[in-house]
Amino acid sequence: AQLVESGGALVQPGGSLRLSCAASGFTFSDYYMIWVRQVPGKSLEWVSSIYYDDTNSYYADSVKGRFTISIDNDREMVYLQMNNLRSEDTARYHCAAAADPWDMGTIRYKGQGTQVTVSS
Repeated sequence: AQLVESGGALVQPGGSLRLSCAASGFTFSDYYMIWVRQVPGKSLEWVSSIYYDDTNSYYADSVKGRFTISIDNDREMVYLQMNNLRSEDTARYHCAAAADPWDMGTIRYKGQGTQVTVSS
């Protein structure tokens, strides 16, 4: 199984980024696809989740209203549109496949991540 993220960059506060995640080697529909993030020295933080059929999506309070998760089953791609970025969004963002949309303990596969830095 493989998850490959892309789209991270240096962006100014208030800016936008779109992260992409390409999935392969596992049955997409067996899992919730989630985005998590991590700052060096801190624990992994759950950001957002979506089910493969796009019927349900969930967001951490810290990103609600600013981030949008989406999924393309045909291409086995997951996206995270991030708007109105803040300095506290700076982190390495990872795409993951999990059995539960909120419990990071159920993560089965996780990508290497892509770095997002929000700074002026």
